Amino acid sequence: MTTTTRDLTPTRATARDWLALAVLMLPVLLVSVDNTVLSFALPEISTELRPTGSQLLWIVDVYALMLAGLLIAMGSLGDRIGRRRLLLVGAAGFGAASVVAAFSPSAEALLVARAMLGFFGAMLMPSTLSLIRNVFLHPHDRRLAIATWAAMFSGGAALGPILGGVLLEHFWWGSVFLINAPVVLVFVPLAVVLLPESRDPRPGPVDLPSIVLSLLAMLPVVYGIKHLAKAGVDDVTLLSFGVGLGCAVLFVRRQQRLASPMVDVTLFTDPVFSGAIVANLLSLMGLAGFLFFGAQLLQLVLGLSPLASALVLLPGLVVTVAGGFMAVRLVRVVPVRVLVSLSFVASSIGYAIAAFTGQPTVTSVLVAFAVMGLGIGIAETLTNDLVLSSVPPHKAGAASAISETAYEVGAVLGTAVLGSVLTATYRGHLQVPPMFATDSAAYETLGSTLEQASRLSAHLGGPLAESAREAFDLGVQRASGVAIVVALLAAAVSWRTLANAPR
Repeated sequence: MTTTTRDLTPTRATARDWLALAVLMLPVLLVSVDNTVLSFALPEISTELRPTGSQLLWIVDVYALMLAGLLIAMGSLGDRIGRRRLLLVGAAGFGAASVVAAFSPSAEALLVARAMLGFFGAMLMPSTLSLIRNVFLHPHDRRLAIATWAAMFSGGAALGPILGGVLLEHFWWGSVFLINAPVVLVFVPLAVVLLPESRDPRPGPVDLPSIVLSLLAMLPVVYGIKHLAKAGVDDVTLLSFGVGLGCAVLFVRRQQRLASPMVDVTLFTDPVFSGAIVANLLSLMGLAGFLFFGAQLLQLVLGLSPLASALVLLPGLVVTVAGGFMAVRLVRVVPVRVLVSLSFVASSIGYAIAAFTGQPTVTSVLVAFAVMGLGIGIAETLTNDLVLSSVPPHKAGAASAISETAYEVGAVLGTAVLGSVLTATYRGHLQVPPMFATDSAAYETLGSTLEQASRLSAHLGGPLAESAREAFDLGVQRASGVAIVVALLAAAVSWRTLANAPR
C-alpha cells in the first residue's frame, strides 16, 4: 500500500479541539493570575493581618517559589499517572487552598495557604503545553494555540492586579482568593468531557533526591536575597547563598548521571534554548517587580481606590495580550532576536517613565505599564515558541517544564530582588518619631506606617506620613534603576544568544 502526501498531512483542529484549548486556558489563568492578584490586596493585608516587611514579601513569593521548585517534579508525575488526571487533582486542591487562604486569620496562616496554592498550582501547569501538542496536530493550529497559551500566561499576570482591584472595591481582601473556587467548579467537569488523557508510555522512575535538591537550590537563595536587603552581608546571607548554590551544583551533576533525569541539562548547550529561557525569566522578573510596587504606589501614594487603580492598569493588560498575538505576525518579517531585544528595551523605558519623570502620577503609571506590557507580551510569546521549536519533539515536555519554571523563578526574583531593594531603601530613609520607634514592626511597610500615622495627631502623623511616602518613592526609584540595568543586560544577552534563532 502506497502512502500519499495527503495521508501524512496532519488533521486540522475541530471546533471541539478549540473548546478544549479554551478549557486549558482556565488553569493557565488561575496560576498566572494568582502570581500577581495580591498586588492591590497588600495594603489591606498590611493593616488587617499586620505582617512584618519580611512576611509580606514571603506571602507574595512563596506561591511562585513552590511552583518553580515543583513544576518539573509534577510534570514527571503527570507523565506517569496521566496529565489530565494530574490537572483534575491539582484543580481540586487549588480550589480548597483558595478557600483556606481567603479566610486566613493571621499572616502566618496566609503564608501557609499560599504555599499550598503553589503546591497544587504546580500540578496544573506542566500538563497544559503537553496536552496542547497532543490535541493540535497541524503546525499552524499548534502555533496559534501556543501563542494563545503564552498570551494567557503573560496576560493573566497583568489581569491579576486588575481583578484584585475590582474585587477589593466591593469585598474584603480574601475575595482575591475566593474567586478561584467558581473557576475550579467550571473547569473540572469541562476537563473531564473535553480533554483527552495522555501519558508517557516509557517514563523513567521518580527521583526523590532530585526533587529535594531542586527545592534546596531555590529556597535558600531567595531567602538570602531577602536577608541581604534587611541585614547586609553576614553569616546568614553567606550560608544561604552557599547552601543554595551547592545544592544547585549537586542537582546538575545528578541529572548528568541519571539515565532518565528530571531535567535534561544538555538542552542548555543550545544557545537559542538557553537565551530564550533567560529572556523568559527576566521578562517576568520585570513585570512582577513593577506590580509589587505599582499597586502600592497607586493606592497609598496617589490615593486611588482599588477599582480606580485597577482601571489604570487595564490598558497595560490589553497591550500585553495584543503584543503576544502581534508577535506571531511580526516574526515573519522581523528577526526574532530583534523583537526580543527590543521587548527588553521597552521594559526599561516603562520603568524609566514610572520612576524618573518627576512626581509619579496616574498618567505616568498607566503609560509605563502599557509600554512594559507591550514588551512582555512579545517576549513571552516568542521565547516560549523558541523553547519548544529549538528542541527535538521527544524533549518538548521537558523543555516546556523548564520554560514554565523560568517563568516562576522570574516572578520570585522580581519580588525578591526589586522588592528587597525597595524595602531596604524604605526602612533606611523613613523618619519615625523617637517615642514610637520601639515598635519597629509597625513601620516596616508603607501601608502599616500610614495606618499608624492616621491614629496620631496632625502634628505627629502628618510628618510621619510624608516621610513614609518620600521614602517609598525613593525606594521605587532605586528599584527601577536596578530593573533598567537588568532589562538592558537582558536585551544584550538576547541579541547575542538568539542570533541563529529560526524565524
